[in-house]
Amino acid sequence: MKVGILPISYVDSAILMEISNGLQHAFPNTTCMILPEKLPLKTEYFDEKRQQYRSHALLSAIQKLAAKKHGLHRVLGVVDADLFVPDLNFVFGAALCPGKAALISLWRLRPEFYGEESCARLFYARAFKEAVHELGHTLGLSHCTRTSCVMYFSNSILDTDRKQSLFCEQCYLHVTISIMQLE
Repeated sequence: MKVGILPISYVDSAILMEISNGLQHAFPNTTCMILPEKLPLKTEYFDEKRQQYRSHALLSAIQKLAAKKHGLHRVLGVVDADLFVPDLNFVFGAALCPGKAALISLWRLRPEFYGEESCARLFYARAFKEAVHELGHTLGLSHCTRTSCVMYFSNSILDTDRKQSLFCEQCYLHVTISIMQLE
């Protein structure tokens, strides 16, 4: 599987590299590349009332770009902005399930957001988990009931911290079969 990582507006290159390196180990037969272009964070994606960005609007833009990127199986957008969907206060990410486009937000993954001391290792681990989770959705996986599986729904940062960065056996089998079908 070939995954393009798309920065949306400004995203620190160190976090993009951490995600890229990790994804190549999490998914069998996967290569990643950080795309040279950046997707702009348009004001039309912003909801004034909520003071957050519409995840589905960004996901739609990623999907349009992914359709033009021949040779890539998936595109993962990474944004440092707060995201929401109408029924939830916020989301850590979104994805087409199944589909070629996924999105993660770094905004609520930093320990500082919760009044904690900065910790790059914890921040990178959280971002990686959310990237694996959203790409799992693009391969057709829904949320898993096992709290340790990376596909478990994160209702809060505590859920993200509790789960592993790996798939449970059942989810991994699904991912492996889905990736084999791409080739």
